[in-house]
Amino acid sequence: MRWIRHLSAELDETAEVLGGKAHGLVVLHRLGLPVPAGFVVTTEACRAFLRDGRLPGGLDEELAAAITGFDVVSVRSGAAVSMPGMMNTILNLELTSAAAARTAVEAVFSSWNTPRARTYRELHDIPHDLGTAAIVQTMVFGNRDDHSGTGVAFSRDPNRGANVPFGEVLFGQQGDDVVSGSSPTLPLRDLADREPVVWAGLLDALSRVEAHYRDACYVEFTFQSGELWLLQVRPGGFAGAAAVRVAADLADEGVIDRHEALLRISPHHLRHVRTPRIAPGEDVVARGLGACPGVATGRVATTADTAVRMAVDGPVVLVRQETSPHDMRGLAAATGILTARGGPASHAAVVARAMGKPAVVGVADLVVADASAVVGGRTISEGTLVTIDGTSGEVVLGSPRVVTTTADEPLRRLLRWADDVSGDHSERDEADRLSAAHAVLRR
Repeated sequence: MRWIRHLSAELDETAEVLGGKAHGLVVLHRLGLPVPAGFVVTTEACRAFLRDGRLPGGLDEELAAAITGFDVVSVRSGAAVSMPGMMNTILNLELTSAAAARTAVEAVFSSWNTPRARTYRELHDIPHDLGTAAIVQTMVFGNRDDHSGTGVAFSRDPNRGANVPFGEVLFGQQGDDVVSGSSPTLPLRDLADREPVVWAGLLDALSRVEAHYRDACYVEFTFQSGELWLLQVRPGGFAGAAAVRVAADLADEGVIDRHEALLRISPHHLRHVRTPRIAPGEDVVARGLGACPGVATGRVATTADTAVRMAVDGPVVLVRQETSPHDMRGLAAATGILTARGGPASHAAVVARAMGKPAVVGVADLVVADASAVVGGRTISEGTLVTIDGTSGEVVLGSPRVVTTTADEPLRRLLRWADDVSGDHSERDEADRLSAAHAVLRR
């Protein structure tokens, strides 16, 4: 059995074999977009490693041949199902020998069974026996010079679904600085002024990948000395109102038909369309970036362990400088997430959206210490009741008044199409109207 596949436009394997990340890199190759050279050690090799406790026979020889011509590389995980930040990544690895590649691949495979990864899979009903691929690629350096940097981009706004590029960028730094939330990021649009050639290339890439997937998409990118490189792509996986707007807009744009738009939206999406908001006039103690819509009220917990313990007695809001994969148990236990650092693609934001939990990130004047936090000049002890608004980014002490937004035009449009399909235009629950259309379309 061959354990390694070289990334190329001709590679024809499923995401179950290559992992979702490598499968996306093959798509980028086929679209003629810039991808660093590399290869992938398949999920089959990981499953053999997990079963036998060692790398499978023959992989050493394949690695020795595969690393020829490579100098400094990254080694990243990539399961068939997205598990953001849950497994190990190794950057700036000098491939002086096949042994250096045997060690890095083992480290990635071993991270499949870390407690944080197992917790994430249990929360999302991901089977424990899937395994992960390991992607080895030539390093590109976002910290090379003044014309280098890194960022993430959505082809459409993941919070509202609007047809405008959305994301964040860092100049002179590496990709893990964006994802960790340890460095303050800039809006993606700043790239247009600083690096117009990179910006034009990124817009072209977003247009091409959206046309391929026929959906809003997410990409990770690095630019080195003014040259753009794409490191990851996947469909956006939007939720709630954003998912409804994207489906309706894509149908109006002729990318998909109305029947497919209806089938892309589930009754679960509709339950999150009318977003709760903190009512106007409340005493706002701080503002950050809304990272996942919704309102969460709970007692402040400043560590993951405290959040797990306190959640037994009622809702908690996990308050951190920034989150990391090691906070997974606390993130799972919390009702909402609040961080001092990070942007819309930081670890806290990505995990919150995956879990559908309200989150506010990048609260600049928030300082988190042991068992307390200081924000807006006020000290908030652990256990204090706070409320966060994941749309506006507002933070309020106590339990304020909450209002719910009314249905917007994309939802009304989608429901009209549902009624046309079902033939029933009577006033009913929105989820029932959508389910009736699904039943007709699936006959």
